[in-house]
Amino acid sequence: MNQKLQIKFPNSVSITIKREDLIHPVVSGNKFRKLKYNLRQAKIENKRKLLTFGGAFSNHIAAVAFAARENGFESIGIIRGEELKDKITQNPTLEFARECGMQLEFVSREQYRSKNEVTFLEELKLKFGDFFLIPEGGTNKLAVKGCEEILTDEDKQFDYICCAVGTGGTISGIINSSFSHQKVLGFPALKGDFLQDEIRIFVQNKKWDLINSYHFGGYGKVNEELITFINDFYTDNQIPLDPVYTGKMVFGVIDMIQKNYFPAQSNILLIHTGGLQGIQGMNAKLKKKQLPILSINV
Repeated sequence: MNQKLQIKFPNSVSITIKREDLIHPVVSGNKFRKLKYNLRQAKIENKRKLLTFGGAFSNHIAAVAFAARENGFESIGIIRGEELKDKITQNPTLEFARECGMQLEFVSREQYRSKNEVTFLEELKLKFGDFFLIPEGGTNKLAVKGCEEILTDEDKQFDYICCAVGTGGTISGIINSSFSHQKVLGFPALKGDFLQDEIRIFVQNKKWDLINSYHFGGYGKVNEELITFINDFYTDNQIPLDPVYTGKMVFGVIDMIQKNYFPAQSNILLIHTGGLQGIQGMNAKLKKKQLPILSINV
């Protein structure tokens, strides 16, 4: 569903938001897209277990846990941070994953950095038996294939397509299915330029760019300005944004409009990639730091 904002922007620029967050009440947005063909492939290979990786408040972990249960798979989540082992009940994401039947395995940050190494994966096979591997964030060729279905013919009218970027799978699919007259802009939630190379693995189209100015300090980092923006945006538009991905992207696009980045009368489509399950966990962190919380009903 495409929802046009009623806000009047400078130079007659218009913004429409593709509400991918409404696809499914739990496995929403890009997680639904990324898992679609991975789950099909796991069934084709007669796998009974799904194994994947994620951090404390990972949307991906929650989505895989739920999707596995709904589709008859066992699931294993390799979680970054041994200190979280005794704090599951304090973490809404991990508690939800466990309630869905996911077996949680906590590893050190050093071990976690080996997640793509053959020796580490072989150790996991010895421990957990045969499994279908879904990478951190879900990004692989099958995930990109699913994300290529985000754009449809009704989206031809837009000049720019904007989305948040985590591991690069979602924007890769969007780049591949974008129309020739469109430019795709990605807003990374992480610091660093390494994502350029990750995305180039999956795409040939060169009409895209990454905007690295709106990560607010890095993955999972927020400040009062961002929280206030998300709360005000929800009040004005009744569209909930998450603080890790989509909130930063929407903040960035509106700031760029104010700075005249986009030509007059540009028609911009923003992809809402979901991730709203992380709001509860983020609010818990904000309360501990005695910062304002996200006043959003999801």
